[in-house]
Amino acid sequence: MSRGLGDVYKRQITYGTYDLLHQGHINLLRRAKALGDYLIVGVTTDNFDLERGKLNVRNNVMERIENVRKTGLADEIIIEEYLGQKIDDIQRYDVDIFAIGSDWEGHFDYLKEYCEVVYLERTEGISSTQLRNEDTVRLGIIGTGRIANRFFPEVQYVNGVQVTAVYNPVNLPEADDFAGKYSIPVSAADAEEFLNNVDAVYVASPHLTHYSYVKWLLENDKHVLCETPLTLVSEEARFLIELARERHLTLMEANKTAHFPAFNHLISLLKSGLIGTIVDIDASLSTLRQEGLREMDPLQAGGSVTENISFVLLPIFKFLGTDYKDLMFFSSFKGGVDIYTKGILQYPSAVASFKIGLGVKTEGNLVISGTRGYAYVPAPWWKTDYFELRYEDINMNRKYFYSYSGEGLRYELQEFISCINKRILTSHRLTTSEMIASAGVIEHFRNGEHIISI
Repeated sequence: MSRGLGDVYKRQITYGTYDLLHQGHINLLRRAKALGDYLIVGVTTDNFDLERGKLNVRNNVMERIENVRKTGLADEIIIEEYLGQKIDDIQRYDVDIFAIGSDWEGHFDYLKEYCEVVYLERTEGISSTQLRNEDTVRLGIIGTGRIANRFFPEVQYVNGVQVTAVYNPVNLPEADDFAGKYSIPVSAADAEEFLNNVDAVYVASPHLTHYSYVKWLLENDKHVLCETPLTLVSEEARFLIELARERHLTLMEANKTAHFPAFNHLISLLKSGLIGTIVDIDASLSTLRQEGLREMDPLQAGGSVTENISFVLLPIFKFLGTDYKDLMFFSSFKGGVDIYTKGILQYPSAVASFKIGLGVKTEGNLVISGTRGYAYVPAPWWKTDYFELRYEDINMNRKYFYSYSGEGLRYELQEFISCINKRILTSHRLTTSEMIASAGVIEHFRNGEHIISI
């Protein structure tokens, strides 16, 4: 609506996530409404929230829009999708006043060039963060090695969870040191003490212990986030998933790539058909390891396949499914473990290949080929913040950038806590069929099936 001379009609705009809508949100909307005649409310998308580091959003964007609508305070609701959109919206909707909470004081002064900026008083004593923290999940950690040390610092970025206990029965002094280093209240000396202090558990122990630990935890009604691989045998994976389902618990495999913003954007774009029908996938991942480490010990299920295959199978299963027709491994062995494996999976109308190595270095990229174009994700693709879609006509090529924070482990933890709060079995980002199929591929390899030594 355009205004004429002498018209005092005023439009105002405000923005927010509006997660777990509470009285503080409503009060802010009322104050914004009182500033003028027509209130536009911008609700952030889930993806935009992730890009800004807001990992704790409980409600999806449609639920949040509906909650804002139900207040009756918004004359119009729009979606905020990208950085810099506020300037575009102010000009597009002919806005007179930009209103935002006083905790943002000074942050949006740059908008004064386009309209009046008003910082509104916030309601003290209530926030979405506070509400999320009222039902904090007590998280335990089993294992105190390298991955656990990378995991713990990520916890502080996720609301609604607190590490309350650590357990390492094979090395009690190391567990005590770990608890002291991170100020964890309980370094459990026995299993009962550990169980009494946790609601959910992150299993970061060696591969061969995963099945027994996860089974024990589920039988004691604890939600479980288990490091990859969940198990080394498909039937064990199937059993654990069914046990979690029967006991109404959340069970997730901690494949961090499945939760990275860039990877999930890639899935959305390609599933919409932007590169046509996918006929070939090639994924590579290598992490060189020294002899003497667990990953290089055959007695601890070491090797390239057990260590890294869960990651390279992820895009293959996501885009081509788990019902492959044939599987072949080409492996180089040293000291009883595969230091390099190339695998080929044949599908009815597609083929996939992967290269993984602990003693051989490969280019760690991901290429997904379709009938219209292809996706290129540069190394290290499993934790990338960038990918390209490329076409025959180079003018159609597009680059996509999606940032992530820290080690990236916070994203899988956030999803785990979200699944617990929503009382669902597992995340759609790594489905039960994908977890079972991944364990099945490992099982084939460990049984010596379909392997050609090179």
